[in-house]
Amino acid sequence: MDLDAYVAAHGAEWRRLEQLTGRRKLDSAEVDELVALYQHAATHLSVLRSRSPDPALVNRLSHLVLTARARITGRSRPSWAAVRRFLLADLPAALYRAWPWWCAVATGFSALSGFLIWFVAGHPDTAAAFIGEDAAADLVDSGFAGYYTEYAAPTFAFHLWTHNAWIAAQCLASGVLVVPVFWLLWQNALNVGVVGGVMISYGRADVFFGLITPHGLLELTGIFVAAGVGLRTGWAWIAPPAHLSRGRAVAEAGRSAIVVAVGLVGLFAISALLEAFVTPAPLPIAVRVAVGATVWLGFLAYALLLGRRAATRPPLAEPPTQEPVRAGRGT
Repeated sequence: MDLDAYVAAHGAEWRRLEQLTGRRKLDSAEVDELVALYQHAATHLSVLRSRSPDPALVNRLSHLVLTARARITGRSRPSWAAVRRFLLADLPAALYRAWPWWCAVATGFSALSGFLIWFVAGHPDTAAAFIGEDAAADLVDSGFAGYYTEYAAPTFAFHLWTHNAWIAAQCLASGVLVVPVFWLLWQNALNVGVVGGVMISYGRADVFFGLITPHGLLELTGIFVAAGVGLRTGWAWIAPPAHLSRGRAVAEAGRSAIVVAVGLVGLFAISALLEAFVTPAPLPIAVRVAVGATVWLGFLAYALLLGRRAATRPPLAEPPTQEPVRAGRGT
């Protein structure tokens, strides 16, 4: 191919296409011309990609074709309707469809951590085996309560947000392997069980439950949701529904997991704010627990009540997000 001759033959069309693409309004004749020139340019690009060794020219024409396509089909723009659809339909429906999984995780985790608390509280010598006698005494004296006031509240909230989001991400990402999810849950249950058992064995049950409950209800529920959704993805690989292939089943579970993952970012932001600002607040325990329980019950209503409604109703109409070319007076 004679590249110079090819550019000379079609360069005028490319320049005209670039000119039309940059205009805000086009009349009907110009719209037709834009579409025709776009089709020609796409053909020219295909020819150049197969025969031309000039990457700069290919890149330039690729950019022009993509820009023209966006001008014809319309540019995507942020839509509050899309946000509304996500919050009122997609997310609650995904949470509801996975509720047997994360409720099962919550039940198992609660039973295991409760047993560990009971065992450690009834056998104080086991605390030494886990964390040491000095560490246990320090935990009871000031370590546990001091954890919530060691850093400035905004810094502490950001740290908690990223930490919990990272744990949830691990649960979601490793769900298809199953075993890593159970390992992460065991580590967290062991931590709750040992700390709770030590505090109770030293007669500080009020401090333990008074500090962990306001934020722990929502925070742990977020972990349960991540673990349950991750395990649901793994089960889709192990035992896919009869009407779906294994790959299709995992893909559908994975798409739902992505929706939940985005939602958990917000959930952990709320739990971090509770832990940084409400948990250590100089308020009666009953008030702090009431605040945390109210937020937690609100999430359960969102996931189970609104989620059931969203999962059983027809999907909301997809909002238009494109602004196609408009005919009008030229500029």
